[in-house]
Amino acid sequence: MTQQELERAIQEVWALFKETDRKFKETDKKIAEVSRTVAALTGKWGRFVEGLIAPGTISMFKERGIEVEKIYQRVKAHKDGREIEIDILAINKEYAVLIEAKSTLGIEDVNEHIERLKAFKKFFPEYSDRKVIGAVAGIVIEEGADRFAYRQGLFVIGQTGETVKILNDKTFKPKIW
Repeated sequence: MTQQELERAIQEVWALFKETDRKFKETDKKIAEVSRTVAALTGKWGRFVEGLIAPGTISMFKERGIEVEKIYQRVKAHKDGREIEIDILAINKEYAVLIEAKSTLGIEDVNEHIERLKAFKKFFPEYSDRKVIGAVAGIVIEEGADRFAYRQGLFVIGQTGETVKILNDKTFKPKIW
């Protein structure tokens, strides 16, 4: 191979590197755009699920002997550089019921909600006199997530037909945090 052929080969390889780099940048932009779209869609699904569950909260918990007086959606608090967000907060003079609503409920979601339940009174000291109980809700419930939540002392809310209801049996006693 002559010097001239070698230089031409190097230039061709360099041009291929530049083209590959350009395509990677273009792909990165497309991935970022798709990620933003998926995040927006996921947020909309989450709000849809909350909107499906919130109206039935009073009647669902009344059937379990808990007379809910107030319902708040998407409640947030900040403290010491940390944040907590409760999808649905149902309150009466005795209880604070924290409901985590997901389009697809998994075991990791249950674990995250348990951490939220543990931290609730630190972020919301105005409810420190309440018995804090939890519920998780999902339109789709991944295998085992419902049983895991039940064993952790959480109410499980799921879709049945055109409505949602508490799936736990009538003998279930929720854990109090």
